[in-house]
Amino acid sequence: MEINFKPNISNYLKRTNVKRFIIFFVISFVFLLISKFSNDYKQTIILKPSLENLDDEIILKGAGNKTIEVRVEAKGFTLVPFIFNNIKTLEIDTQKNVKVADSVFTFEVGENRILIEELLGNSYKILSIKPQTISIPYEKLASKSVPIAFKKRVKYASGFDINGNFKLGIDSVKAVGALSDLKKIDSIATDTLQLADVKEDINEVLELNLSAYKEVDIFPKTVKVTAKINRFTEGKVEVPISVINQPSGITINYFPKTVTVTYYVTLEDYKTIDPSNFIVECDFAKVKENQTFLIPEVTKQPKSVKRVNIKQKRIDFIKL
Repeated sequence: MEINFKPNISNYLKRTNVKRFIIFFVISFVFLLISKFSNDYKQTIILKPSLENLDDEIILKGAGNKTIEVRVEAKGFTLVPFIFNNIKTLEIDTQKNVKVADSVFTFEVGENRILIEELLGNSYKILSIKPQTISIPYEKLASKSVPIAFKKRVKYASGFDINGNFKLGIDSVKAVGALSDLKKIDSIATDTLQLADVKEDINEVLELNLSAYKEVDIFPKTVKVTAKINRFTEGKVEVPISVINQPSGITINYFPKTVTVTYYVTLEDYKTIDPSNFIVECDFAKVKENQTFLIPEVTKQPKSVKRVNIKQKRIDFIKL
């Protein structure tokens, strides 16, 4: 079987012309780019100072807000790196290139122009620089002991309560930073201890709330919290009343002569409580003019007792 192949000359020429057009277009575009990038252009470059060779105890204040604007002229090819990012870091040696006075580093741009020229290179012609002077305040590190403020939201199971007080593993932390920042800190709070239906001893580690102290370092950053939990019961005793600060020459009669004192105590200590462990007094010096009653107050109670309450709030009296 014989196959006759007749090339389509017209299509061949069309394909050839298209290829030639693309080649010539690319070549023309390349020459155009070369021509454009060979021209001189002006560009503003932002320099961010970075102070180097600082003493360990130095803290810079607001250095991140300082910049130097450098207006330059250069070939287009040279400026290509700055099309998308026109920021560079200028390293400044604090032992050589700055002046120090009144806790301020001062960088004189004119006196240190060579640093900028070396950073940019010979391909850039510097047209202007501003500002001519940059001042960066600094402070020296200081430290102080800061008390811990314990925060809690604890609810106990029915019949249970804390025996004594919460105990912190440490009562203060060390804060290290600039003196001006340390003066603002009076105490550092813990995260809130949130517990419910508590019936067992508490043994927790709390984080310190350091969100407001980003400018200082705190050591340590956690604190251990413990508390002894016991089953409690309510008791009551009848306690005689004593009147104190009664003026000489004045005789009074008061009623009742005893009051009912209720208290909260652990089951372990319940049997050890005796009425003689309590003292209830009425201070006559606190009686106002024309007042005909005294106010009873518990002035002594056992250490194991908590939440003491006197049932009778007023003791009536008359002068004889």
